Amino acid sequence: MEALPVLIAVPLLALTIQRFPLTPLLYCLIWVHCVILLVGAHYTYALVPIGDWARDSLGLSRNPYDRLGHLVQGLVPALVARELLIRLTPLRPGAWLFSIVTLSTLGISAGYELIEWLSVEILDGDAESFLGQQGDVWDA
Repeated sequence: MEALPVLIAVPLLALTIQRFPLTPLLYCLIWVHCVILLVGAHYTYALVPIGDWARDSLGLSRNPYDRLGHLVQGLVPALVARELLIRLTPLRPGAWLFSIVTLSTLGISAGYELIEWLSVEILDGDAESFLGQQGDVWDA
């Protein structure tokens, strides 16, 4: 489930790179986002080793890797939405573009949080291992 966005985005980007190339910076950020998602999917977010290192080094109470995922989940889709809106619509940088990008990103992130919540409801006791719940009952 955590890898699904990568499985959708990579083929889509491969199909559109010739006809509708994005900026090199955006491709790099999308790659970083994909790596973060795949690492989280491999280990589960609560058990990512670099997150354990950060927790121990910074004296945190839990592995912060999911917070990195949340940050990137907000940043990268916002930059994708901004580039698409500037290139495909009459919108120009300003209040309307900022508002639409912000609301779009909040909508995408809220949708993903609803999927997390639904997983808790469906998996019941097994939800701890899904999407890095990390013992936080309010995570989803």
